[in-house]
Amino acid sequence: MVMLSKKKSNAPVCRLCSLICRPYALLQACFLWTLFCLALWTLTDGIHIKIFQPTRPEPVPRNNSSSIISAFDMGISDEEWERLQKDIDWPIPDQEIFYLNQSTSPVHSTFSIVGLKESYKVGEKISVIITARDHNKNLKRYGGDFFKAKLFNAVLKASVYGEVVDHRNGTYSVELLLLWEGQAQVFVRLEHSSEVVQILKKYRESSFPRSHYNGYFEGPGLNRTKIHEVVECNLKWGADGSWRKGDCCCEYKDIKTGTVWQCERPNELSCDQLVHHSYGHLENPLNLFEQQLFTKNLTNVAISGDKKIITVLRNTALIGTMEKCRSGMKTPVPAGFYLYDVWKSFVCNTRQFSPAQMANCLKNKTVYLMGDSTTRQWFEYLERNVPGIKRMDLHTPPANGPLMAVELKNNIIVHWRPHCVPVRFSKMPITDLHYISNDIDEIAGGPHAVIVFTFFAHLVFHPITFYVYEVAKIRQSVVALLRRAPETTIIIKSGNTAGLKNIFQSDWHVLQLDTVMREMFRDIDGVIFLDVWQMTSCHYLREHIHPRPVIIANEVNMFLSHVSPSCGLFKLNLFHKENGKLTWLSEG
Repeated sequence: MVMLSKKKSNAPVCRLCSLICRPYALLQACFLWTLFCLALWTLTDGIHIKIFQPTRPEPVPRNNSSSIISAFDMGISDEEWERLQKDIDWPIPDQEIFYLNQSTSPVHSTFSIVGLKESYKVGEKISVIITARDHNKNLKRYGGDFFKAKLFNAVLKASVYGEVVDHRNGTYSVELLLLWEGQAQVFVRLEHSSEVVQILKKYRESSFPRSHYNGYFEGPGLNRTKIHEVVECNLKWGADGSWRKGDCCCEYKDIKTGTVWQCERPNELSCDQLVHHSYGHLENPLNLFEQQLFTKNLTNVAISGDKKIITVLRNTALIGTMEKCRSGMKTPVPAGFYLYDVWKSFVCNTRQFSPAQMANCLKNKTVYLMGDSTTRQWFEYLERNVPGIKRMDLHTPPANGPLMAVELKNNIIVHWRPHCVPVRFSKMPITDLHYISNDIDEIAGGPHAVIVFTFFAHLVFHPITFYVYEVAKIRQSVVALLRRAPETTIIIKSGNTAGLKNIFQSDWHVLQLDTVMREMFRDIDGVIFLDVWQMTSCHYLREHIHPRPVIIANEVNMFLSHVSPSCGLFKLNLFHKENGKLTWLSEG
């Protein structure tokens, strides 16, 4: 690559000539070189050519914690690990790049609608082709870019997710289902270039500690004083996966899961005096060149393409499903769509619940919500909307929990608890952090028990082999629970998209973990997988790690539809539109 800059002088500077022309014997050579310099200056119109060499990316240290972990270490078979690796396989560039202009450009990448017609009917599909180009407008010859696509109508508050298919040659395709009468537009954005995804993958598989944590030790001192010490803590994973080496640390191994947590050894207190946990600092591993690839003008940017309004006509055929919600149902693409801000599921016949209906559906139920702050949002939603429900004072932080709410008239109990370390929460007692698998082991189960867990957002900082290990433990506990109490309702809430699109909290990380979770629970009868990835990917509101209230309301309505699919007057998820008004058809 060359960087061009205008020279202020009227003649070119030929430093090499000044060096070699001093001896008289080289006068002729100097003269010829000067003629060459003048000719070059003339041809470039006085432009001085300077070679620009960016900082070469430094390789990740070879102490790769993932590479030394076997399938046996993860608690799965070699065959399952091979299958998981195929499922999360992602194309990467066929060469290492050293210049920003070689990466995928959101400005020059485009999309086009194939065979666009004057009008369509509800239920038809359109095909979209995405073409990736670099900053020099050259077609990319390899895949791996992370595009997101949707169809939308802002006035109708309607949208539907489109799955992007990578053809591994710089082109991508999307099929979008036309699901509402009226108008629709295609929207495509480049969340990350293939070069950025390569970086995300590289650091995910390394032992570089992008996320740090704090351990708070407390103990008695002299003259009835208390000693407080704060040290760094982190996950220990694999023989070479410790972020501190040698006899540096206190180690805390969970007896049942086998997970090992490390904290630097305090100066005065003993290892058994660890009392609290909190998030610590984030450590950015990116070098200067990698940071350029992550800049905002290259990340999560809409690309240009066919902006034509698609006209969708009414179809007398009804769109939707009559099947009641149950376990074992497959999640299609699309899994549903928004219309007037209401999510219509294609998985099963979901409905909207009034507060009284919520109470009726949760009657005599004990709900265990586990995971992160996105299941806490469900707890808070139920607390606000179920009549008569009251939060018990457990003397715990409202954001960190654990939390509990009770409604006595209908005998409803709702719990929420965060999963154990690694978790990025503010300061809280470490005894309040439990591994999901351990908590499931302590639940008797039965027709009254409803378990919901999510396990994604806080795991993106650590090797995917550790994630597989933890999910394998959860799966083992779920299978044991269903064996002793098969009528227990068990729901996995998928990962959702987030507002951050950086080395720490990229949606690419969550999508990879989501794929692992789906695959590992694919053949487990009695488990319900609730897809909120598509719900958060296609909504018109800006993506956020904590989905906005309208999305949470739709998520909880899906959840309640699975908890009690036949409670109250149930309406089919079939509809048509007449005289501008949406009409749902009742089951009777």
